[in-house]
Amino acid sequence: MESAATPLEDVRARIAQAAHIADREPDEITLVAISKTHPATAIQPLIDQGQRVFGENRVQEAQAKWPALREAYPDIELHLVGQLQSNKADDAVALFDCIHSLDRPSLVSALAKAMDKAGRQVPCFVQVNIGAEQQKGGCAIADLPALLDRAREAGLPVIGLMCVPPLEIEPAPFFALLDKLAGDHGLPGRSMGMSGDYETAIMLGATHVRVGSALFGSRPA
Repeated sequence: MESAATPLEDVRARIAQAAHIADREPDEITLVAISKTHPATAIQPLIDQGQRVFGENRVQEAQAKWPALREAYPDIELHLVGQLQSNKADDAVALFDCIHSLDRPSLVSALAKAMDKAGRQVPCFVQVNIGAEQQKGGCAIADLPALLDRAREAGLPVIGLMCVPPLEIEPAPFFALLDKLAGDHGLPGRSMGMSGDYETAIMLGATHVRVGSALFGSRPA
């Protein structure tokens, strides 16, 4: 494939190609541009090219960076893709349009209270610790049915599952497992795939791909 003029055009072309191979429509896949650690000056060129969905890892960083951009571009969607502390639930519900890191009962309770208080329903993905890694966030696969039941009882709008496969292992089996788990639980969304593997994720059912370095280059130190 010929190189496109900008990183965003290149990523969009690769998404379209992967969707075509999988017999899917490119507009079934949401590109979440992961702008964590990057300043507004790095984000602006993507906005100028029409990108409107962005992802941040930390509530405080997003609070410092996004209010002015969102005032200028009200159609921007902001997704929280990093782990969320329960005591930040109010701030997260106020700022984000989607949360990809629901992973424990205490956070279900905190988000339910925050959404009730704000009168705002924020779609959520349940993060699954798909590789059973001790150091990683996410709900254990065995605990997923109970967590989903609890989230539904609390009235949270759970739209799908999210995962981060183990590093340096072929990600396809983990993406396939997340796709199966989401299907088994009647969930339409699959947030999976990053800069190095989003094409594989799309072929295995991803609805949201979280792409950072392929769009912004390496992260500032």
